Amino acid sequence: MRRPRERGAGPPEHSAETRDRLRRLNLVMLLPPLAATGAACVALDAETWPQAAVLSAGVAAALVAFVRWAAGRVLGVAVPCLVVAAAVWVFGVVEGCGTAFYGIAVVGPHVVSRLPRRRGAAAVALVSFVALTGLARLLITRDDLPAELVSYVIVPAGVTAVVTGLMFPNQRFYGLVAELERSREREAELAVIRERVRFAGDLHDIQGHTLHVVRLKAALARKLVHTDAERAEQELREIQSLVGDTIARTKELANAQRRLNLSAELENAKNLFEAAGIRVRVTRAADVDARTGEQLGQVLRETTTNILRHAEATSVRIELTATGITIANDGARPGPLPGLRGLSALRSRLADDGGELTVEQDDGWFLTAARFPAAGDGTRGTTEEGDR
Repeated sequence: MRRPRERGAGPPEHSAETRDRLRRLNLVMLLPPLAATGAACVALDAETWPQAAVLSAGVAAALVAFVRWAAGRVLGVAVPCLVVAAAVWVFGVVEGCGTAFYGIAVVGPHVVSRLPRRRGAAAVALVSFVALTGLARLLITRDDLPAELVSYVIVPAGVTAVVTGLMFPNQRFYGLVAELERSREREAELAVIRERVRFAGDLHDIQGHTLHVVRLKAALARKLVHTDAERAEQELREIQSLVGDTIARTKELANAQRRLNLSAELENAKNLFEAAGIRVRVTRAADVDARTGEQLGQVLRETTTNILRHAEATSVRIELTATGITIANDGARPGPLPGLRGLSALRSRLADDGGELTVEQDDGWFLTAARFPAAGDGTRGTTEEGDR
């Protein structure tokens, strides 16, 4: 069964890579000084081999607690390490080894900082234990009481309090690192979601548009099959070509190679409106750069599909400038402005690139306009491609 992670235990919610990196950093930077300090305490304070063995047990408990703390699992060894460190401190008070508090001064703060609740009360209890145990030294010896008070009460309790106090900002640091890591992961997830939405929108543009065109051409071919077999055969060939082209564009989309050509979209829209019996006039006042043209091509494609699906249009006007495109059609159904999900998605996509998409409905006319603050600077004289 998987163990639940300790609350606030270093970087427990990080990715494994980040957690391991922080653990290695802590071990490399802090473990050698801790071990050296503990060895110095034993060497300077132990007068006999039994004393050295006991003091070494306190140092070992401190090092084990630190290593487990760095791994985020100190609570698993908290009880044995605290018992050993506390026993060594009691031994040091009795035997006159003033540095015996080293173990409890390291183990205690590391355990307290990882407690799930009431860490403040635990910190007070830890410092009080160290101070009260040191005070017992004054009952054992009467020699130089001020020095004994400093060596066994003030210094041990003060060091423990300082180390414990430093562990709380350290804990907040780990919390900040954890939050930054979670933010990075959330941002990556959002990027994936945005890409999926973009892909779904592009797939809708390709497949939805093609299916509507195929439906129109299939209906036209059905009407002509008995009266104009040659024209019906031509429509069927165009359907076959359109389906093949859609398959190719879908593959390009899957391989992230799809690019819309605005000129091709204009020609396709004119042909489609013509097949539906709708007059269309295209006014092209300027050339558009490739990036803007791709966005405007998407707007034109979505708007063409909406006109064929939702309007009873007899006339369409398309105006293209260096900064945008405007498509206006009659035959708009009366009532409030319809909610067109495809255009809503396009509005968000254009806004991400600094563009703006607006829709208006007035007196039976529906207008869709896309604008960019900066477009291609190549212009040419206005040309009109006439009514169809």
